[in-house]
Amino acid sequence: MAATRLLLAAAALALLLAAGGADAQLTAGFYSASCPTAQGVVRQAMSQAVMNSSRSGAAILRLFFHDCFVNGCDASLLLDDTPTTPGEKSAGANAGGSTFGFDLIDAIKTQVEAACPATVSCADILALAARDAVNLLGGPSWAVPLGRRDATVLNATGAATDLPGPDSGLDHLVASFAAKGLTSRDLAALSGAHTVGNARCLSFRTRVYCDDNVSPAFATQQRQICPASGGDDADAPLDATTPDVFDNGYYRSLAAGAGLLHSDQELFNNGPLDSLVRIYSANGDAFFSDFAASMVRLGNVDPLTGTDGEIRLNCRTVNS
Repeated sequence: MAATRLLLAAAALALLLAAGGADAQLTAGFYSASCPTAQGVVRQAMSQAVMNSSRSGAAILRLFFHDCFVNGCDASLLLDDTPTTPGEKSAGANAGGSTFGFDLIDAIKTQVEAACPATVSCADILALAARDAVNLLGGPSWAVPLGRRDATVLNATGAATDLPGPDSGLDHLVASFAAKGLTSRDLAALSGAHTVGNARCLSFRTRVYCDDNVSPAFATQQRQICPASGGDDADAPLDATTPDVFDNGYYRSLAAGAGLLHSDQELFNNGPLDSLVRIYSANGDAFFSDFAASMVRLGNVDPLTGTDGEIRLNCRTVNS
């Protein structure tokens, strides 16, 4: 397994080096001289957090996805609202407490600042923390391209429009990912992040009461958690079989008609991604390999580099 993960990391780095444009501006060794302890600090903090609660790992992974899908991977999601400008935390798919883990990123940032003041961006800390969350929960590791800088502006509108929702159909999912330069294969692989974490009843009520491609036994089980009305905040694991382990159980659930969200089951619904779901459900190494490579591509969505943006000293606010 260790050898497999080293190969995955090497493959992900090779993809980065072969790519052009913004990808070439990021490098896994960006802080090797300016802050060589950064990755170790992030890893140690994430290890403690995941040990305390596996859900913290899922939360950080979700933050990374939701940040990169709005304005690119620039930590704009981490900015608090201001008196005059609404932020991304309470907009669209981030509303209602569906994203959390901000305090953990704050704690990691404080530790990194103590080691290397004004050097490591919040965007890079989030990218590293997401990688470590996956690995600490049993998933693959990869070399994270670094060198991102932090946004100085909020984009509540983008948070409300760019993030696909739990009731999205396959065409909308494919289009949303394509708008970020990501392929259908990336969609299939990155959706596997739902092998950890929970969803609110509000997000899966329609799925378990109205969809005709849901396992009857699974629907009955989820209806005990999620009533037909009320109880919006009751939650259930996105992967009911191994909810605290990053593995390919999510795809086995899809193949059995037991995807919790409508958007999940769309990946396996007599459509073009059925074959990938079958591959991933049968071969965990194939899923890990594709997931690692797709996370590198996701992390390279429109980063701020060079003199753009800033290195925020506090992930919640722009520098004064």
